[in-house]
Amino acid sequence: MQTKPATGGRQEHVEDVDNRERARAGVAAPAAPPARGGFVFNAADEERQRGVRRMKATATGLLILVALVYVLATWAEHRGAGAWAGYVAAAAEAGMVGALADWFAVTALFRRPLGLPIPHTAIIPTKKDQLGVSLGEFVGENFLSAEVVRARLGALGIGGRLGSWLAEPAHADRVTAELATALRGALTVLRDADVQAVVGEAITRRAESAEIAPGIGKMLERVVADGGHHRGVDLICVKAHDWLVLHGDSVMDAVQGGAPGWTPRFVDRKIGDRVYKELLRFVTEIRDMPEHPARGAVDRFLKDFAVDLQSDTDTRARVERLKNDVLSRGEVQDVIASAWTAIRSMILSAAEDEQSELRLRVRSSLMSLGARLATDGRLQAKLEGWIEGVLVYVVTTYRTEVTSLITDTVAGWDAEHTSRKIEAHIGRDLQFIRINGTVVGALAGLLIYSASKAFGA
Repeated sequence: MQTKPATGGRQEHVEDVDNRERARAGVAAPAAPPARGGFVFNAADEERQRGVRRMKATATGLLILVALVYVLATWAEHRGAGAWAGYVAAAAEAGMVGALADWFAVTALFRRPLGLPIPHTAIIPTKKDQLGVSLGEFVGENFLSAEVVRARLGALGIGGRLGSWLAEPAHADRVTAELATALRGALTVLRDADVQAVVGEAITRRAESAEIAPGIGKMLERVVADGGHHRGVDLICVKAHDWLVLHGDSVMDAVQGGAPGWTPRFVDRKIGDRVYKELLRFVTEIRDMPEHPARGAVDRFLKDFAVDLQSDTDTRARVERLKNDVLSRGEVQDVIASAWTAIRSMILSAAEDEQSELRLRVRSSLMSLGARLATDGRLQAKLEGWIEGVLVYVVTTYRTEVTSLITDTVAGWDAEHTSRKIEAHIGRDLQFIRINGTVVGALAGLLIYSASKAFGA
């Protein structure tokens, strides 16, 4: 990948001068524009770059210093200053060589030294994509392998740690609160109309696919066997008696209205009155006599009907047709769809109330689970096995996707801004290499010169 030659130290010097001029004028430096490739040079990066420039100036100043020492020591040696001048000159000369070599090495990482197209320089800009591939392979081999995951999880003891953590009331409260927040968020995101349609369709489909007659028959059979229907019969008798008492005239009018036209009116009234009294007496007897024959007839009818619901084909077919007719009515569909609204409101209310039964039960369950996990080795092993299985599956199945995310992301970075960003973070430390190279070179030169003198070279 070809990159533009860097302008080197002169451009950086101009930037420093501009910044100092702005500072003296009381004008803030312009905000760094967003870089291509997703990088943004923020205030922290600008401060790091200033630190890099200061260290560059220090390293360059040291190089100038040893160069000046070399010139003076060489001049003194030629003027007969003594043997010490040779030692100083040799140390300074080696120091210059070390400083220049390390300057070249450090500079070659980020740009071409002096802008010259020297091979194997500007390594980061030109080898950025290869570095991304290598980084992706390194992560895949050393972090996203099944063996690494198993070894790491085995050393962590997640089950026991999680159990001890959950057993603490404060931690259980925190998890409960987070779950309630997540639940509220999920319910807020869901559209009521969509959920109502799904719920209505699911309930209707389930009701249409399941035959209800046998189940109703079994339930009715148990109710009759336990005598649970007696209260219903009692209620009906009481309501029927009260209605007859309040609407006696209506009953007699109905009887008279059904009489033949040739009968005298007083006869119709007598018959109507008689029918009303007999009907009232009959209902009263049923209400007051638990052993009334009519109650026995009701019992026999309900028993026979329960059997027919379970075994009679015609009865079961009629019940199914009635069920489908009821489900197809718009009012029933509206009730089914509105069930979601009621459920949603109930869940939201329970999630928001810290003292609701839902949150208290969740908190209690979490603490109970934590206590068991902290002490039950088998449960710990089972949980850790589940977690290990999930993570191993994820890293082995999606390792390629993860590593390609790294390589593709690095490939999308702009080479110039990538180099600037990396240099801002590690450039200050790299300048110490130049300083160390100057010092180590000087010491090495002094040692070599001393050894050569000692052996008479």
